[in-house]
Amino acid sequence: MVQSQTILSGQVSGPLIATDEALSFWGGVDPTTAQIIDIHHPLHGVCLTGAILVMPTSRGSCTGSGVLLEMILNGRGPGALIFRESEDVLTLGALIAAEMFETPIPVLRLSPDAYETIAASSSAIIGPGFVKHDTGTLAVSPPEIIELELTDEDEAMLAGLGGMAVSQSMRIICRMAAQQGAKRLVDVTQAHIDGCIYASPANLTFADRMADMGAKVRIPTTMNAISVDHSNWRAQGVPATFGDPAARLADAYVTMGCQPTFTCSPYLLDTAPQRGDSIAWAESNAVIFANTVLGARTAKHPDFLDLCIALTGRAPESGVYLSIHRRAQRVIDIEMPDNVDDAFWPLIGYLAGKTSPDRIPLLRGINKVRPSRDDMKALCAAFGTTSAAPMLHIEGITPESDEPLAENADHSVVSRAELVQAWTQLNSGPREIDLVAIGSPHASLQECRNLAQGLKARLGTSSRRPDVSVIVTAGQKVIEDAKADGTIALLKDAGVLIYPDLCWCSISEPVFPSKARALMTNSGKYAHYGPGLSGRPVRFGSLSQCIEAAVTGHIEPGLPTWLQD
Repeated sequence: MVQSQTILSGQVSGPLIATDEALSFWGGVDPTTAQIIDIHHPLHGVCLTGAILVMPTSRGSCTGSGVLLEMILNGRGPGALIFRESEDVLTLGALIAAEMFETPIPVLRLSPDAYETIAASSSAIIGPGFVKHDTGTLAVSPPEIIELELTDEDEAMLAGLGGMAVSQSMRIICRMAAQQGAKRLVDVTQAHIDGCIYASPANLTFADRMADMGAKVRIPTTMNAISVDHSNWRAQGVPATFGDPAARLADAYVTMGCQPTFTCSPYLLDTAPQRGDSIAWAESNAVIFANTVLGARTAKHPDFLDLCIALTGRAPESGVYLSIHRRAQRVIDIEMPDNVDDAFWPLIGYLAGKTSPDRIPLLRGINKVRPSRDDMKALCAAFGTTSAAPMLHIEGITPESDEPLAENADHSVVSRAELVQAWTQLNSGPREIDLVAIGSPHASLQECRNLAQGLKARLGTSSRRPDVSVIVTAGQKVIEDAKADGTIALLKDAGVLIYPDLCWCSISEPVFPSKARALMTNSGKYAHYGPGLSGRPVRFGSLSQCIEAAVTGHIEPGLPTWLQD
């Protein structure tokens, strides 16, 4: 029997805000106003300040921990968090607030019955061992005390042998391990930092504090996309009030020994892990790709925990680090249309996440067409937008898809009608387009080549609409390779702008064209987050549709041919 349990202690009273749908705080909540900005979420427009938020779990970005920390530190945070399922991202943000900034908020995980009772209430009082609600009082167990099997080296780091930053990191890792039910820690061979995105001032506050304590990573550690083009943001007109702290945040992580790779697609680097490697990546799309496609092993580590693990080389041995927790818990049979194009893969990833928001699925029925590496990149990114699961399986395609199902695995179906509904949901924008966004996650070399060749073939000797901006974001390594083979020259000839370091999920005006009124993207991830992040309506479609929009300035409404009856 699942017990109701306190994860992080505290006392608070306030109104309840309950939802059946998980929420990503990054891209879903404005940390300055605490309003929900995800236009696809049923709580869109609701302010969370002071409220007790009740939801099954979180989803989406690992950066949600930084958003929550900022909200807590600026007095805009929720009064408490109540979950039904295991949750790491927001829990870690609340833990950092308590552990490093002495600003705690309660975090509870309730049994299904208790959760339903609380979700139906209008207000609550949380205290030591209880939750008082509209019709009664629920008993809640205190935080679980688990004796971790620490090595001598773990104990030494915890005691401060490696310095203040390492000791602080080990305390945080051990507390997260306890709430995850881990019995021990595991060695990891590399890390990927997501907390270098300037989602809020809290990200810089944390990094500066760790750097001031002398933090230095002890395993190879790459860095996610950042929030500015590091070398050119001043020339691009980015205000110093944003550009300076964003660049300082990146520099702080470099000072701590991280490699300035500045990409949200670390699986495109030469250092990508192999099957069976235990690693510690943050950035949701990268985590899902690593587990799903590469067969590496990493939890979806929240921002801040990523650095703690990089400083110690140790992570909680829980979740998908263990083979038994990598098994599919839901089988999803998909009614796959014929003659699909590249837009099918992010669409089915998005819909698979909605169908399996809190467990690892096995997708069946789509292996009659072999997806490319870029198709899988798009699918994993979209899946991570709508699901909290750190991986998925695709029958006959992904390396662990033939492993036994979990004992409690259930079954679901994605119909053609649901594909149509999801396509319509991601296409709320108008016919007229004045911005085309490519590279969410960062574009691969092949994607850059496909765009360049597609534009060249479509244009011939003519030119495209000059009032339509076309922007590609990509990692430095991909841009270097694209320069070497002439792809960048072709893109520039077609009037395409290519930006390193930042990505669509961190881009801001004026690099994001201020005059843009509506945009087109081939990314299911950005089609979801874009309206809330940019304030513009979005159209979603294939790369060929993006090319058409770039050339003509419009894209006809309606379904793609493969979704038409």
